[in-house]
Amino acid sequence: VQLVESGGDLVQPGGSLTLSCTASGFTVTNYDMTWYRQAPGKKRDAVAFIRYTGTFTNYADSVKGRFTISRDNVKNMVFLQMNDLKPEDTAVYYCNARDFSTEYWGQGTQVTVSS
Repeated sequence: VQLVESGGDLVQPGGSLTLSCTASGFTVTNYDMTWYRQAPGKKRDAVAFIRYTGTFTNYADSVKGRFTISRDNVKNMVFLQMNDLKPEDTAVYYCNARDFSTEYWGQGTQVTVSS
C-alpha cells in the first residue's frame, strides 16, 4: 500500500500548480481522500477533501475558490489544482486516504511560492 505525491515546485505568486497523488495497493474510490499541508513550525492542516463517493468536496477557507480537488478513478489518482498561489501557501503537501478503520499517508511534496 502506497501513496506517492508529486508535482511540487517553486512557483511565483499568482501562479498555478497541480499536485498528483498516486495510490497503489488500494482503490481511492473506497476511501475519503484529503490533501493536507504543513508549513515550517506549524501543524498539519487539511486543505481539500473528497468523499469516497466522489459526490462531495470541501475546502479550507484559506483556499476556497483557488484550489480544486479531483479524482481519476481509472488511474487511481487524486489531484489538487492550485491557482492564484500566495506565499502563505508554501508548505509540504501530503495526500491522505482514510476509511472507517485504515489511514494512509504519502511522503509529501514541497510547494514553495516566492518571487
